[in-house]
Amino acid sequence: MCDIVSRKSRYRKVLWVLVFFCMVLFTCMGYWEVRDGLPDQVSIVEGKEGDFFEQFEKPWLTLEDAIPVSGRESFTLECSLFGAIPLKQIKVQVVEPTDIYVSGSTVGVYMETQGVLIINSGQITGPDGLCYEPARNLVQPGDYIVAMNQETVGNKRELIRKIMECEGDTVELSLLRRGEEIRMALDPVVDEAGDYKLGIWVRDNTQGIGTLTYMDQSGDFGALGHGISDVDTGELMQIRDGDLYRAQVMGIHKGTKGSPGELSGLIRYDNSNIIGTIMKNGENGIYGHLDSKYAQSLTFRPIEVGYKQEMELGGASILCSVDGEVEEYQVQITSIDLNHPDTNKSFVLKVTDERLLEKTGGIVQGMSGSPVLQNGKVVGAVTHVFVQDSTGGYGIFIENMLKNNENPANK
Repeated sequence: MCDIVSRKSRYRKVLWVLVFFCMVLFTCMGYWEVRDGLPDQVSIVEGKEGDFFEQFEKPWLTLEDAIPVSGRESFTLECSLFGAIPLKQIKVQVVEPTDIYVSGSTVGVYMETQGVLIINSGQITGPDGLCYEPARNLVQPGDYIVAMNQETVGNKRELIRKIMECEGDTVELSLLRRGEEIRMALDPVVDEAGDYKLGIWVRDNTQGIGTLTYMDQSGDFGALGHGISDVDTGELMQIRDGDLYRAQVMGIHKGTKGSPGELSGLIRYDNSNIIGTIMKNGENGIYGHLDSKYAQSLTFRPIEVGYKQEMELGGASILCSVDGEVEEYQVQITSIDLNHPDTNKSFVLKVTDERLLEKTGGIVQGMSGSPVLQNGKVVGAVTHVFVQDSTGGYGIFIENMLKNNENPANK
């Protein structure tokens, strides 16, 4: 009898320990969920600070009730649970009201790399039938050849000419590798045709189509919502310069489960079709300046900028051109992450407009940069499509695109 009572007592103790552990676990989970739901930093339009405080007005959340009255361009706001448990500090930037011109027009992109991009090293078959790899374990995919024998190299044609002129003598290459300059010596070899080569696969330009997101008051533009990376190396391409062209959508490959669709476009690469200059290929888009004379041929709509804390789950719309004209299509915002480490994937949207679903199956390649509108403001742009569900994809907050465009001359 005593053994039974003793066992029951131990069971009750174990049960209480488990209950206590679960309570602690759920409390911690709740704390971190609330904390992660608050932004690390926000931008507030000057004169509308009260709206920001109203957005975060909850009975369990306390925001510091005093802020500096001098140097109000930025300040730090303390947040706590019930005024007692510290949550986090929010960095607040006070900004002036901003209006931009959103587009949704399809544009052609042509960019030349800063130097010559190395894709990989390769083998060369010599006159003797043997294989040689002079660059193996020396160069890396993603390196940029910027000079040879201390003479600048601007493109593939220059590089090939300089290699041929060396007549087999050792050459010194200057490479950019992750922002650092590296010098190395390579010995060219002769191939079966009698040409000197270094055994390096290279590329010096890229082109394609995308969507123009916006133009600001000064004519500077932002497009795509993500940077352009090399298809082989996966690295963000470092560009020397580039141009934005008029583009015409010629066909649509409809997206299906497991197979993202794409827009097929026609770009005539001649000077009469250039509408702007590309000055920067950044993580959050490509940036540059539009030629005011040719920008009139594009579609623009003046609209107020909305910031990330203003976004909400539910109805929204996107602007895009899939059949020659920019149209507005309905979508749903299904998830918002105010602090996602990848700014290109800050929220999730799903196409609900039957017209767009019928035309494209949802989001397709070429729609990157399509402006996202909600509550009369532009809040973001489309960046990615889900491979297994072409009706959905990711977006970037418009404020992140605008921040990256603050100094487009910095490449």
